[in-house]
Amino acid sequence: MSAPTKPVDDLTEAEAGNELARLALEIRRHDALYYQNSAPEISDGDYDALRQRNDAIEARFPALARPDSPAVRVGAAPAAGFEEVRHEVAMLSLGNAFNADDVHDFVARVRRFLGLDENEPVELVAEPKIDGLSAAMHYESGQFSLGATRGDGSVGENVTRNLETVVDLPKKLKGTDAPDYLEVRGEIYIRKDDFADLNKTREAEGQAVYANPRNSASGSLRQLDPTITAARKLRLFAYSWGKVSSRPWETYSEFLDRLKAWGFSVNPYSRTCATVDEALALYDEIGAARATLPYDIDGVVYKVNRLDWQDRLGFVSRAPRWAIAHKFPAEQAETVLEKITIQVGRTGALTPVANLTPVTVGGVVVQRATLHNEDEIARKDIREGDAVVVQRAGDVIPQVVRVITEKRPKTGGPQPFAFPKVCPCPLETPPHREPGEAVTRCTGELACPYQQINRLKHFVSRQAFDIEGLGAKHVEAFRDAELIKTPADIFRLREQRETFLAWEGWGEQSADNLLAAIENRREIGFDKFIYSLGIRQIGEATAKLLARTYETPEKWRDAMQAAARERSILPEEMKKPELVGDAFAALCDINGVAFAMADDLVAFFTEQHNLEVLEDLFDQLTIQPLEKVASESPVAGKTVVFTGSLETMSRGEAKARAESLGAKVSGSVSKKTDYVVIGADAGSKAKKAEELGVAMLTEPEWHKLIGS
Repeated sequence: MSAPTKPVDDLTEAEAGNELARLALEIRRHDALYYQNSAPEISDGDYDALRQRNDAIEARFPALARPDSPAVRVGAAPAAGFEEVRHEVAMLSLGNAFNADDVHDFVARVRRFLGLDENEPVELVAEPKIDGLSAAMHYESGQFSLGATRGDGSVGENVTRNLETVVDLPKKLKGTDAPDYLEVRGEIYIRKDDFADLNKTREAEGQAVYANPRNSASGSLRQLDPTITAARKLRLFAYSWGKVSSRPWETYSEFLDRLKAWGFSVNPYSRTCATVDEALALYDEIGAARATLPYDIDGVVYKVNRLDWQDRLGFVSRAPRWAIAHKFPAEQAETVLEKITIQVGRTGALTPVANLTPVTVGGVVVQRATLHNEDEIARKDIREGDAVVVQRAGDVIPQVVRVITEKRPKTGGPQPFAFPKVCPCPLETPPHREPGEAVTRCTGELACPYQQINRLKHFVSRQAFDIEGLGAKHVEAFRDAELIKTPADIFRLREQRETFLAWEGWGEQSADNLLAAIENRREIGFDKFIYSLGIRQIGEATAKLLARTYETPEKWRDAMQAAARERSILPEEMKKPELVGDAFAALCDINGVAFAMADDLVAFFTEQHNLEVLEDLFDQLTIQPLEKVASESPVAGKTVVFTGSLETMSRGEAKARAESLGAKVSGSVSKKTDYVVIGADAGSKAKKAEELGVAMLTEPEWHKLIGS
């Protein structure tokens, strides 16, 4: 590939348009060579350079972004050709620890949640975190029957035929003690020596070499042709389970022993540690051996060994409370910060971004990094033109670590960065920063086109409506052409079919595929609907809480409007939870909804534009209630309050257990309360429950009710 000779900043608008057309065709061709034919003609670095140039031109000339832009295509094997597999037990991610204090805090949280005495040992199993691709292997009567990628944690891809080629995956389990149905989970990887041999072969054949084993493993497992996968010598370390017909093992370490007996490969560094110090010592040992290991790792995972404790700890959001990944220090590199630009997010946050001279960090080319906020720039004294050290935090998010001040000229060098006095959006409104907040925000609200477009992008994101074929760049193109102004307009795109069908890159098939994908999303879960609205501080976990509490969109809307009216009539100094009306107090009482979060939520309902958007969406969609959790439970749908000191469980565990059974946990007693669970030294809540005639249960009575 010949490198472009004209810098992006020097391109005219006409030249930029021609260059984007050329890049779209060239990158599409290389994608087909790599993902469909497994015969790339250029190196990963040269391919990255093509995409970087495309991104840079689109950033400078956003109006020229094409509907077929490479930025709307994910760099992975094509989804066509793979059936979907729904994970009956979600494949969740892990929380991260970056130092020893984080690990000590993790164990302390476990102790608090379980109500353990300080002298009670918390045994951990530590094992290397393999830098590969997660997969699930299903066995029926000991025979391998189905294999899937992790996907988004809920739905993965059926890669059964490819997994059959993995070197150390048993097709039939040894022994006779395996459950009738067993789903084993593990990490697919390529050994360093096999990776080196693969690259030598490719180089000898005149093919481009691969950048790193992890990406090669991922791409290899997701090939449409299993013979290509077989040639890559993929391997497996097993480490967990999903759906099982029975679970006779009582500890995680016992399960690892059973995996080995069944014929799986278990990492030899996996070890049971009696204390945190033992686990940290193993982390240091594995870290010291990292460079000599025959496979890539990026940290150590710690898991609570006792499974009864794992069951009690449960999950928070998308990660277990009983495990954490202790990451190795991020790889760093030196480069030049060429320019600082300001991005406006969907909530109006003004985020400074460092535009860097491209540099490879941990096998990935980095050319942009977050600078977080105005205070962070001032604290680190970051200036345009500085030599800087960058790293990928947790080996993922690029960030500027520090300025190499010794390389800054003593005179005539870079000047301090002046944070903008007006929002970079066309409104040019003065940004606002709340006292005590680090974030500066645009005051244009939804009149700001950046907030409009980013809310639309959030609306169609994977965790929200997940409309296949409607990526960020497509949203921008439709928004720029004024075919989409509000989320509900997406569901009216069929009326605009002839308009966008005339655009370059669109054909009858692609248009019909997009419209069919949109139609498939007219029915959505209530929690995903709430999350899709992009309300400040309302993530997936909180959206589920709200959906479970208010049950239907209409009840939620009415309650939030009532809460908004209650808040609006109070003077600023009186805005405290205990002084507001019933609707706002009920919102604050939801376990997991903080006062500031409630404030942001009801603020959304004070804007007439937002209410109009909601009503429009209600007309276009069928919003399904959140699937009842443990609907057969005697406390499903009931409102429960815990008060006093509990003896057999901590308050956090009691609340988590109640919620797992479908109950709504509140912090105060009202006429709507169904049960008040009374512990030792119960105070005013017990008295109020008695006054209101609410059913009161002792701790043993509560356990009897829920069958524990």
